[in-house]
Amino acid sequence: MKKKNVLLLMSIFVFSGVFGFIYEELFYRIDLGYFVKRGTTFGPWIPIYAFGGIFIYLLTSKFKDKPYLVFIISSLISGVLEFATGYILLHTFNIRLWDYNVEILNYGNLYGFVCLRSILFFGVSSIFLIYVVVPILKKFKNKYTILPLFTLFILDIIISNLLKML
Repeated sequence: MKKKNVLLLMSIFVFSGVFGFIYEELFYRIDLGYFVKRGTTFGPWIPIYAFGGIFIYLLTSKFKDKPYLVFIISSLISGVLEFATGYILLHTFNIRLWDYNVEILNYGNLYGFVCLRSILFFGVSSIFLIYVVVPILKKFKNKYTILPLFTLFILDIIISNLLKML
């Protein structure tokens, strides 16, 4: 893979993780009436959004001339990723990081792991990622900016998880 593509993927990873953190902070502020630190890391990012952003980009970039396909594929990818992650975390590690059963706007939720609102939000967010964010990131890739952020994010994921095992 070319160096510029790796930098783009790192940029998408960091952007998506931070975007997810901001979304969740705002959503839970509305849902609960107060701010709650979301995510499993110390920093202002959420790994599932970061990995989701990478999957969305890799699996939809060849369809970018068809926004409706980007939306549909992204919604499906996000729904499957969210359901699988929630299911595996609960049934393997006895950890439940979210539960749509107790949230607002949870129509069509499946065992609390995924709901229609989340799938539609991820589909719309993917349109934003592919048609707005990625073109900007392609123009402004800078390894001196993204490498430290990406490294910090990865270290945060590793350290956060190691500390939970102690």
